[in-house]
Amino acid sequence: MTDWNSEVYLKFASERTQPAIDLARRLTAPAPRRILDLGCGPGNSTVVLKEFFPAAELLGVDNSPAMIEKAKRDHPDLSFRLFDANDSFRALGAGWDVIFSNACLQWVPDHPTLLIKLLDALAENGELAVQIPLQTKAPFHALLHEKATSKQWAPFFPVARKFHILDELEYCELLQTYAGEFSMWETDYFHILESPRAVLEWYRGTGLRPYLNMLPPEKHPEFEQEILSGIESLFPRLSNGSVVFRFPRLFFTARKKA
Repeated sequence: MTDWNSEVYLKFASERTQPAIDLARRLTAPAPRRILDLGCGPGNSTVVLKEFFPAAELLGVDNSPAMIEKAKRDHPDLSFRLFDANDSFRALGAGWDVIFSNACLQWVPDHPTLLIKLLDALAENGELAVQIPLQTKAPFHALLHEKATSKQWAPFFPVARKFHILDELEYCELLQTYAGEFSMWETDYFHILESPRAVLEWYRGTGLRPYLNMLPPEKHPEFEQEILSGIESLFPRLSNGSVVFRFPRLFFTARKKA
């Protein structure tokens, strides 16, 4: 299991929460009674859902104890519990009017099986809403792969990181087969961060974690410095020195098939 740090993750809370807001706006259910926030992290997406649907019964779930503890501490009025998306959804009960997942499913393998499980856990005419960072299109992940497979660093990473996301046509085929009406779109977010180091700090809360967990602690500064040098040449700068940090994300919503 990846060692998550909720404090690092929330340093960019506004930027990380905006896709959840954009996804919630596309939900078509007028008054869902029960909403599951899958991969809720520290609860920022669950708060968004509460603001959109104040009367709904909400449950935020995540497989990280640190994230769930942070969510419970910061949002005592909401409900959170530990849960791994690889497990059976029967433990959470069936009949969810909305299953919402913002920036979580990229960590979960076997998306064909997973999407069937999610659709099955919906109530009649229930709605699935998903946002997935497009890691295979993200400039940072290309840089990270280049460094991790270099002669210097490859011995520390004997197994290449596997991205679980599918391409857009594969998701369309799955949803066409197993869901009812569905909609899919892609958005590039252009975050303006103060410096290349801020981009590095962003990924310390997400994409860098699996690599840092595999490295001896004494190697962290050296590896991060190489990544930082790559960031400085990878992302464009504005005249005031800030960085234009492009982050592509895939979204889709789908109804349970009647």
